[in-house]
Amino acid sequence: MKDKTNDNKADSCLPGGLVPTEQWTLPQTSVRRSLKDAIRHALKQLRAGVSQTEEPFESMDELPELSAAQQRRLAPEPDYSHQAEAIACGLEQARSEGSLSRDVVCLVAPPFSGVQQALTRFSECGQSGSNESGKVWNIISPPDALLFDDQEASEWWDKQDLSRPWIIPELADFWLRRLSGLALVKELFRRIASGDMGAGIVGCSSWCWRYWGHYLESAQMSPWSPAPMDADRLGVWFTYLASGSGKSSVIARMTGDGLYVLPLPETDEAENSKSQKKTKYSNFLRDLAATSRGNPGVALAIWQRSLRARPDDDTKLDEAGDQSDTQSRSADCWVVPLGRLSLPSMPQSKESATGFVLHGLLLHNGLDTASLAVVTGVSAHELSLVLSRLKRAELVIQDSPGSDWQVTAIGYPTVRRHLQSWGFPLDQF
Repeated sequence: MKDKTNDNKADSCLPGGLVPTEQWTLPQTSVRRSLKDAIRHALKQLRAGVSQTEEPFESMDELPELSAAQQRRLAPEPDYSHQAEAIACGLEQARSEGSLSRDVVCLVAPPFSGVQQALTRFSECGQSGSNESGKVWNIISPPDALLFDDQEASEWWDKQDLSRPWIIPELADFWLRRLSGLALVKELFRRIASGDMGAGIVGCSSWCWRYWGHYLESAQMSPWSPAPMDADRLGVWFTYLASGSGKSSVIARMTGDGLYVLPLPETDEAENSKSQKKTKYSNFLRDLAATSRGNPGVALAIWQRSLRARPDDDTKLDEAGDQSDTQSRSADCWVVPLGRLSLPSMPQSKESATGFVLHGLLLHNGLDTASLAVVTGVSAHELSLVLSRLKRAELVIQDSPGSDWQVTAIGYPTVRRHLQSWGFPLDQF
């Protein structure tokens, strides 16, 4: 018998669970919102074309920002060990229903979905009664150097302990886009296809999967993915993050008109139907789901940026808002509308190298400068200039000198649109 407590936690920290990747669909948005986004993007590009400055941001609204402590309470980063438990429950459910029968399952997700972080914590799931989380998992780490010939790749895999359950948290860490950098992944898929490996889980960025899905088109892996975050799922997830364990709700209202964002309406509570009719809700979560393309990490980054501390004088909002609110506080935080929120934009540049750099970072889930030069062919001098511009635009980040460069979650929508406009192959998410 399943533990209902674990099921409730899984429903909250991974809303929608896992779905076959082929069934993944974008959250719906209104035609009005789509047109507004398209016009705004076009205007930004026009302004960039005539601007003489490299300043990538619009002015922020003059509103009090959350303190670090408030952000940790109201919009914290996820606990990936909980997400690991939810993924384990999802895999177990799929196996029990007969929709997943493969010994090796591939989990494909867009960047910032948290799958890689969750898989690295799989061994921390504990004995929860789940067959997946109850196993002792062997984490397979990539070698320091990724350039192998076929024989060397085979010998490297021979040295890995694949007789017991194993996990690769991120496949993108095992290859480089050059001929001698493909051998490890090719040999891995060969062994999976031939059944030479025990039970395993392969986590893979959607951009990496886009490449290998075409390179090894005959390898029918039938991947699974976390369900897309639509408006309702975002509301459930944000509430879960803010409450810690769902013990209390958070009240979030729009800055301009006081419409409610959170808590979500209790549509299944008959006794609350009258009060719910009086409570007016914003479309913010629906628009956020569309803007982030259902990506939880991107949505959380935008959510964190949109939140503001409670203004000193919120009398007008209280008067315009729901008078039937029985809670003693009018709001825990306030939300800036997406249309007034300053998000990263692509800096003006005539250099074609920008797209190659960004595409290379997404294909490989981040790279250090030397590896990025190898896969893009961009000279060290030009690469330094491109990365510097993208960093100032808040589109890429490097945690420390010598570490990997990464596309930022807050800048990912802009990066994806830029690559699409230049005709780069995109992931399906």
